[in-house]
Amino acid sequence: MVAANGVTARFPASKRAPSLRRVLRTPKKWSRIVALAAQLGEALPNEPSPVALSHFLAERRQADPEHFADLSLCVVKLLGRGEYMVELPGQAIEGHFGLAVNDYTHSTAPNRRFPDLLTQRLLKSALMEQAAPYSPEALRTLAAHCTAQEDNATKVERQVAKSAAALLLASRIGRHFDAIVTGAAPKGTWVRIRTPTTEGRVVKGFEGLDVGDRCQVKLIRTDVARGYIDFECTS
Repeated sequence: MVAANGVTARFPASKRAPSLRRVLRTPKKWSRIVALAAQLGEALPNEPSPVALSHFLAERRQADPEHFADLSLCVVKLLGRGEYMVELPGQAIEGHFGLAVNDYTHSTAPNRRFPDLLTQRLLKSALMEQAAPYSPEALRTLAAHCTAQEDNATKVERQVAKSAAALLLASRIGRHFDAIVTGAAPKGTWVRIRTPTTEGRVVKGFEGLDVGDRCQVKLIRTDVARGYIDFECTS
């Protein structure tokens, strides 16, 4: 699939036509990924390297499959979100850091994802050596719209999952859980527990926690309607 999407992204460029790219920028929190690798006895370069990261994750998957999901989630959180951007002839843009490729798009699911449909239309016009069906300005607007709608859909999915988890955990107030930190920012600190697998916010004792840290938390509140799951860090 990655190869197919790469070829599809490059073909319009070969015809001097625009393309819609899926971009994941170089992570701003690379230093934290380096620190997580160091905690596991592995070394990553100080400068961001998608190839080195890919090799590191592949090695950890084999070395410790039981905890790989936790590590993978932390890395995904630190990499940040992808977005849709327009590449015009002669104006190269950033590639997909997570996949370690310069050329990537979404093209294989036009029946269920609008960016893929846009890419198929651009590909069709390039194959027929016709003008692109969208102007550069229209494409930029559509790319921003697709990114925003993807974020909205993710928020809805997350809200439903959190409400379901809050309902499941409502009878376990006061219970302690082993957790891993999945988010640490001025707006809040988040952890994931395993049984059941879900995320919640640390509202007490979060000082000094960073993504990838392991800790023990106590469940202190749930709110099913809002999807709130609140923990207190106890160690």
